Amino acid sequence: MNRIPSVLTLFFFIAFIFSACTDIDPKKTVAEENNLLITIPDTSKIPNDEFGKMVGYGRSLLVNTAYLIGPEGINGRYTLNKMNCSNCHQEAGTKPFSLNLVMSHTRYPQYRAREAKVLTLAERINNCIERPHNGRPLPYDSKEMIAILSYLKWINEQAAKGSLKGDQNLEITFPDRAADPAAGKIVYESHCTRCHGSNGEGIIVKGQASYTYPLLWGDNSYQPGSSMHRVIKMARWLKANMPYDSARWDKPLLTDEQALDVAAFVNDDRIHSRPSPKNFDFPNPIEKSIDYGRGPFADTFSEAQHKFGPYKPIIDYWKKKGWKPGY
Repeated sequence: MNRIPSVLTLFFFIAFIFSACTDIDPKKTVAEENNLLITIPDTSKIPNDEFGKMVGYGRSLLVNTAYLIGPEGINGRYTLNKMNCSNCHQEAGTKPFSLNLVMSHTRYPQYRAREAKVLTLAERINNCIERPHNGRPLPYDSKEMIAILSYLKWINEQAAKGSLKGDQNLEITFPDRAADPAAGKIVYESHCTRCHGSNGEGIIVKGQASYTYPLLWGDNSYQPGSSMHRVIKMARWLKANMPYDSARWDKPLLTDEQALDVAAFVNDDRIHSRPSPKNFDFPNPIEKSIDYGRGPFADTFSEAQHKFGPYKPIIDYWKKKGWKPGY
């Protein structure tokens, strides 16, 4: 008879010790529920109908851009280099912290400071075709444009509401010094040459339809004015995604300083050539991204400091003025 209370006492004691030693925190769990990774859509759920066919073709256009609509494209010749959209928008725009596209259908039409006007999503797509791909715009009623729009609509519909972590690139902490292209070259040689080559030439696939690993500078790379041409923008992307086979957004290999240095090296126009842009961006200086390396600017800092930093003085100056520093 006396054993029953003893057993119950022992049970509750063990339960108490177990609960005290676990990492389960109801408050933390709720917070995590509200801060989930952006949804990665399940492509097996693409509908088996006419709309689904367009969704599938749109996804193919992001993954096999050069093969389908590149310089030797089988379905048209719109992009004039052999890069694929998924070189930057990895996993067809669904990878978290990799210029993710899942929410793009929700966000457009949107005012864009780079063009100083409201762009539709179709115009934004052509913006990428013309700048990073150095190409000519897709006709708005073309099968290709409709397919990309269909794909972006579908992945947006698959996203869980409120699950936006990974929609933007990782934040980085700015050092007190400028990004250093010379230091970046050392990091590049250690981590990047095996895929992108010692001269940034990349690795082209057999038949030369597109790149397995894209080129990073030269006449067939992205134009100045492309997002990846900005040091902060590229550094935030690099931190989460490169080297591709060892870095993750939650376990980056590069430090913030290394990511900035590599981005500075790759985007140093003094040593690396690029296609000439048709026009320069940000017509309103007060709206210009602080890492855009071409004036005029709304502040007193030089083109070199805007390009490479140090960025903290620029950010502090803008905040004192009541301006929002974009990057």
